[in-house]
Amino acid sequence: MFNDIGALELVTIVVLAILIFGPDKLPKVIQDVSGFIRKIRAFSDSAKQDIRSELGPEFKDFEFEDLNPKTFIRKQLTENEDLQELRSSFDLRKELNEVTDAVNSRDTGPVPSAAPASATPAAGTGPDLLKKPAAPAVETRTPFDADAT
Repeated sequence: MFNDIGALELVTIVVLAILIFGPDKLPKVIQDVSGFIRKIRAFSDSAKQDIRSELGPEFKDFEFEDLNPKTFIRKQLTENEDLQELRSSFDLRKELNEVTDAVNSRDTGPVPSAAPASATPAAGTGPDLLKKPAAPAVETRTPFDADAT
């Protein structure tokens, strides 16, 4: 519940509580607040049990944490066998390394290209992606329109 409260924040809260309530009333306030939190938790647990009993036996393994979209997706990705098989067949790092090597113009094997085979150099390497392409001829360059940009 208070996972993101650091030591400085905790000390600040304690000092403020002592200043507001005073050292003589502080134990009673802490006791009242902790009792209130216990009642809220008991009410919440009771409501969860009522909902589970009303849903019926087909939802006996239902967890309210599964309603969180992140938890639901994580659970589906880890428990679904088809998705596990797909994840094991797809190696993202290998694909990323191949793309990086293609960008750095290293020849790691056949890299699919959108250009036709006649447009590739005869040496068998892919196009040099680091070279700056030649500027188009002046007559084929589109006119600059300052209002359009």
